Amino acid sequence: MADHPSISPTTAVRLTRYTPTEQNEILGDGADPFGVASTGLTWLPKEDHFGVTLGGRLVAHAGLRILPVSIGGVGTEVVGVGGVAVAPDVRGRGLARQVITAALDHARTLGPRHGLLFCRNALVPLYGRLGWRALEQEVRVEQTQGPVLMPLRTMVTALHDGANWPTGAVRLHSLPM
Repeated sequence: MADHPSISPTTAVRLTRYTPTEQNEILGDGADPFGVASTGLTWLPKEDHFGVTLGGRLVAHAGLRILPVSIGGVGTEVVGVGGVAVAPDVRGRGLARQVITAALDHARTLGPRHGLLFCRNALVPLYGRLGWRALEQEVRVEQTQGPVLMPLRTMVTALHDGANWPTGAVRLHSLPM
C-alpha cells in the first residue's frame, strides 16, 4: 500500500491515514473485529494513528485521542489509546509492543500525564506486560443516553516520571475511544 511504506518489523511509524480499509487490512472485514460489539457502546474515532507494515501490508495499529476525565471529582485529561490491532497471522512477534510504544512516545508529547485504555479481560495480561495496570474501581463513560458503567477493563499507564494515578471515582466525560 503506497501510503504505508514497507519498513522493518521493528519500526512503527505515524500513519497519514487510518480508515476502515486500513483496519480491514489488519483484521479483515468481520462485523466485530475487536470483539466488543456486545457492549452496545458508541466509540469515538482516534485522532493520531501509528502502524507497522511488513512487506507493504499494514499489520499493526494503535490510535490516540486526548480525552477529558475526572478522577476523584478533579478534572484532567488523559491520552486514550484504542484501536490496537495486530493481524492474526503475525501475532506473537512483538508488534503490539512496537506499535503501542510508538503511540505512547507520541502521547508523552501531548501533555496529559496518563494513558488510558479499555480492553477485554483476555487482553489484560498482554497490556500488563507492556506496563499498563488495571484499575479496580468502576469507570463511567458517556453515551448518548447519559453516563454508563464501562463493561470492559480500564487500564492506565504513566506517561511521565512521577505520574501517579490519583485515587477516587473515574468518569470519562466523552464517548470512549
